[in-house]
Formats: sequence, structure tokens, C-alpha cells
Amino acid sequence: MKLIKSTISKYKAGDIVFAKVSPRISLVVRRYMNGIYYCEFQNDPDRWELGLFLKALVGG
Repeated sequence: MKLIKSTISKYKAGDIVFAKVSPRISLVVRRYMNGIYYCEFQNDPDRWELGLFLKALVGG
């Protein structure tokens, strides 16, 4: 019997979140794929995207 991973995510695209290591910088969730949240910086969208796990994020 094969186990299927759930693709339910806590945050949706467009949600504002913060990284636990730097909670003063706000991030915008772009997408959720394979257990990783891909976020861009809210105030500087030209910067690189971050890929973070759920346990590294704090909700906004």
C-alpha cells in the first residue's frame, strides 16, 4: 500500500509571513510545492526568492 503525502498547506499564495531567523523582514508566499514555501521579499521583489520549510516560518 502506498502512502500519499498531503499537499495541504498552512499558508496560501499571497499570504504575508516572516522567517523565524529574521522576523522583521516580511515575506510574501508565492507558491507551495513539495513541502517548501517559496517566498519573495515584500518590500524588494527584485531580490532572490527564498525556499523555506513550514517550521522556519511565522504567520503574519
